[in-house]
Amino acid sequence: MSEKPSGIKSDINKVVLSYSGGLDTSVILKWLQETYDCEVVTFTADLGQGEELESAREKASNLGVSEIYIEDVQEEFVRDFVFPMFRANTVYEGEYLLGTSIARPLIAKRLVEIANETGADAIAHGATGKGNDQVRFELGAYALKPDIQVIAPWRDWDLNSRESLLSYCELHQIPVERKHDDDVSPYSMDANLLHISYEGGILEDPSQEPEESMWLWSCSPEAAPDQATMLDLTFERGDAVALNGEGMSPATILRTLNQIGGDNGVGRLDIVENRYVGMKARGCYETPGGTILLKAHRAIESLTLDRELGHLKDELMPRYATLIYNGYWWSPERQALQALIDYSQQHVSGMVRLKLYKGNVTVISRVAQSSLYDAAIATFEDDAGSYDQADAGGFIKLNALRLRVAANKGRKLLD
Repeated sequence: MSEKPSGIKSDINKVVLSYSGGLDTSVILKWLQETYDCEVVTFTADLGQGEELESAREKASNLGVSEIYIEDVQEEFVRDFVFPMFRANTVYEGEYLLGTSIARPLIAKRLVEIANETGADAIAHGATGKGNDQVRFELGAYALKPDIQVIAPWRDWDLNSRESLLSYCELHQIPVERKHDDDVSPYSMDANLLHISYEGGILEDPSQEPEESMWLWSCSPEAAPDQATMLDLTFERGDAVALNGEGMSPATILRTLNQIGGDNGVGRLDIVENRYVGMKARGCYETPGGTILLKAHRAIESLTLDRELGHLKDELMPRYATLIYNGYWWSPERQALQALIDYSQQHVSGMVRLKLYKGNVTVISRVAQSSLYDAAIATFEDDAGSYDQADAGGFIKLNALRLRVAANKGRKLLD
């Protein structure tokens, strides 16, 4: 190879790039070749985003790439990342189901694995310097391969607009599909089997309502069918394993629930969230399958989880969610929490029946062989001595003891 330009690390000879084949990563590919005078390996992950990805192979090959990885990781994504997260009923800041966040540790893992397989010195990604994804990719990479070098072009170059990227393509004869303004989405979008997200455009003004045409995965609740949709979800040890009595793989279940949920207007979300890098950002999300899974999973846990174990999980969940949102999937604290969460799921098996109607998900019934619900004790009718109500008096007095002592010592709770 020719001598590298001054100011660039001379020890980078091969880079693994997270590559979509779109405008940004096509420019990054060429920029890496030009700036680092290095060989580039591309990795394209099929996470269920619903796009034809084989075109990425031709685009990368036309740019001189000889080692091209295009992989269907949908089952691994749902089985090893989405489902473990949903065992914790994970929600960030009370609303966000972490659809983008949970995909990044898988991509980081494969980038590192491919770097090891190909002898690459570095990995590269197309995340901007303003967002969370740069943190998620790089924390994961450093955790799995501490000596890996990471290149983040958006933090280094001066190509800061779509027009500058297109000009770069023209200068370097990079073939790109030029779309008419009417065909270009005003939003930055990210999709996988768990969700699709929208940012930018009019969403940058939190007072503006997004237009109906933005939503791609779901109909509006108002336009949803007037007839409710019923479905049964079966769980084993906290994971969904069957839909309407038919056993399915993790990815198939989530894909099917996305379709059913979207058809019923389920899973839309419009929030302002706190990014790890310090700013508030507005995002809109469609997570129909995840919304259904979360509702059903909590329902089966309500039957099968011990009260204090369930409450402990609920207390730890915000911390667990923040770890994933901030990029710490590959961390000892997340793994420790996961061990507790997975232990809690050993009896979380059974079936939940749900009703979907105009954006709502309602639990109709739930059954579990290992249920802790005892109708003989809970009944309002004659319990045949299963529960002695007289015991409640002593229970209450013992729990009130500290309150009574404090009141007798003059510690008043009312002015």
